[in-house]
Order: sequence, then structure tokens, then C-alpha cells
Amino acid sequence: MAGVENIEVDGEEDGMRLDRWFKSHYPGLGFGPLQKLLRSGQVRVDGGRVKSDTRLQKGQSVRIPPMQTDRASDGNMTAHSIRNTGDAEAIRKMTLFEDERVLVINKPPGLSVQGGSNVPRHIDGMLEALRNKKGEKPRLVHRLDRDTSGVLMVAKTRSAAQKLAESFRHRETKKTYWALVKAAPPKTEGTIKSWLLKKQTPDGDRMEVVRHGIKGADHAVSNYRIIERIGQRLTWLELEPYTGRTHQLRVHALQMECPILGDPKYFEDDPNWDFPGGIQNKLHLHARRLRIPHPSGGAMIDVSAPMPQHMVQSWNLLGLEEARGDEMEDS
Repeated sequence: MAGVENIEVDGEEDGMRLDRWFKSHYPGLGFGPLQKLLRSGQVRVDGGRVKSDTRLQKGQSVRIPPMQTDRASDGNMTAHSIRNTGDAEAIRKMTLFEDERVLVINKPPGLSVQGGSNVPRHIDGMLEALRNKKGEKPRLVHRLDRDTSGVLMVAKTRSAAQKLAESFRHRETKKTYWALVKAAPPKTEGTIKSWLLKKQTPDGDRMEVVRHGIKGADHAVSNYRIIERIGQRLTWLELEPYTGRTHQLRVHALQMECPILGDPKYFEDDPNWDFPGGIQNKLHLHARRLRIPHPSGGAMIDVSAPMPQHMVQSWNLLGLEEARGDEMEDS
């Protein structure tokens, strides 16, 4: 049990609620015990009594009384971190870009971003192994479907998460996806707009196109461009979601009657169409590139992710060159 401490609020914690500050610095301290310390005046900010919802300011001093719970910033790995060193190493191998504020990874297909029923392992859980010395866990700022691979951005600090979330919300980002689809759209490039409604099915959530005005429906907008046609059967598409709805690109591809190869939800069986030989029946949708303003206000972050192995195999079989897709996007 340590003696009384006075801890200064740093810039990343400016505006943080006091109870959340304690959760970050003293994860072992429950809400009830914290309330007792506040009511008795043992916890103070700049010498004054405070409540759990008090917003802290940079440079303020938080008085910490003697407690039996350890501070997360003691520099030692927690037992949880030790148990998850495998997760930390896995994330490092996925890493495309990293600095003190952000982490960008290449998410593999088949790995969920967040947990759910029957989802024992996911990116959000794996990030537990990357908590910093304050006990602060990196935060997700956007999502990818489980079977979609590619660029996924994570904020390493609270302020970075806020800035990045604002960039996504204000559509200051540009996300580029590559897909291999059946047939070909009617035009070389265009925009798909629709209203999507989530419906429960025995196989999980499925998005359906509905008319405007249906309760619970969200407007979805995507841009597309043909990179290369492969005969009459397949097309390599560049896709850019303007909005960020669940399964948006997959549904819009189906709406154009060009479902994405290997899509377990939206690739409808056709008795007159055979899956191309040598191409694996896995989702051929990849988040290729992300451009977003750096949360510090500096230059743009511009990161591209290599395709997963099953798509590399398909590109090789079809004689497609990745460089062509990159050149078209920059044109």
C-alpha cells in the first residue's frame, strides 16, 4: 500500500471524466470504493472536493490516498498482458503503420473485429495485450466485416480516437476496396444509392434493399469503377463506400447483379454458372487503401494493405496485375 500521491493530468486526459480517469490509472478500483473515497474527500482535484463525473483539465493535480490496488502505470506487465503475449505478437505481424497515436493493421479474412456469440477471438479482444503503461487500451475507430481483409485503423490514445472518429463522421477519409465479382456492371463507373434494412435470419444479420421511408432503414451510397474485365464472367472492381453501412459494398455489388465471389450471404446460387476452377470459394473483398488526416493535424496517413493469399492466388490464375489497380486509383 503506497502513501498519498499527487498525479498530474496530462494532455491526452484533458476533458476526461474523473471516474474514467481512475479506470485508466487504477483498473482494479471498483466504482463503489471510488465513490466512498470521493464522499470522504480522500480524492481531491487541485485540493478541492469533486464528483465522479467531474471533467479533468490538463495540468490539474489528482490527490490519491493510500490504496491496496496497484496503479496501472507502474511499468509492469499485468497478468492479462502476459497471458496475451501471443495476441500482441499477432497484431505486430499485421502492422502496416504505427506511431505514438495510431496503429494501422492488415486484418486477415475470417477474423472478427469485435466479439459476439460464438466469437472467441477478435481484434478488439486482442488489443487488450497492447495496453500502455497507464492501462489504456487501443480503440477501434471503424470496422470491417469478418470475412473482409485489409486496412483497419486503431487509435492508441483517447484524443486520437476522437479526432479519427470525427474524420470518419465528416467523411474526410477515402477508403478503397478491391473486389472480384461475377459478370460486370452496365457502366465503366458509377454510383449506387439505396436504403438498407438489417434483418435477422437463421444465418445471422442480412441487409436488404428497401424503399425510402421504411422504419429503421439507412441510406447507403457507394462508388465503383471497373479496373479490368476478365472475359464475360468476372470483373475486378474498385469500390469506395461514401457511407459506412453494414455489408454495404456486398449488397451494392449484388444490387448491380455482380455479387462478390465467395460471399456466403449475398452470392446467390446460379445453376448455369460454375465457380472458376482454381479460385477458392472465399470472399474476394479487400480493403486495399485508407487515406485519413493524422489526428495530430499533420500530413495525411496513406496506407495500403497487401491482398490475402486466396486473392493473390486468384489474381495470379487470372493474369491480373496489382499495379494496374493502384495506377488507376491514382489517375
